[in-house]
Amino acid sequence: MHRALVRLLWRALAVLSLVLAMLGLVLPLLPAVPFLLLAAWAASKGWPALEAWLLNHTHFGPHIRSWRDHGAVPRRAKWLATVMMTCSAVMLMFMPVPLAVQLGVPAIMATVAIWLWRRPEN
Repeated sequence: MHRALVRLLWRALAVLSLVLAMLGLVLPLLPAVPFLLLAAWAASKGWPALEAWLLNHTHFGPHIRSWRDHGAVPRRAKWLATVMMTCSAVMLMFMPVPLAVQLGVPAIMATVAIWLWRRPEN
C-alpha cells in the first residue's frame, strides 16, 4: 500500500508539472522549462513510461537529456530568459509595489541570470 501511494504521488507531481509546463508555453510569465524538467524527474521516480515519452519527444527530449547529462542550457534559451527577466524587472519598476520588491526581485533575477550563463551550452 505504501509503495503504491508513493508512486501515485510521484505521478501526480509529474502530471501537475507537465500541465504547468504546457501552460508556461502560452503564458508569458510562467516558465515552462523548469516545470518540464521537474515533470521528467518526477516521472523517473514513479512513471517510467511518461519519462520515456518525455526523453524521446522530438522537441523536448534532447534538451532534457542534455540537462540531465551535462547541466547544459542552449544559448538561445539563455538569451530568451535574460531578455524576459530584464523586461519583467523594468515593468516592475513602474508598478505600485514596495521598494523592497522593486529591488529584491530584480536582484534575484540577476542572480539567476548569472547562474544560467555559467551553465554549459549544448
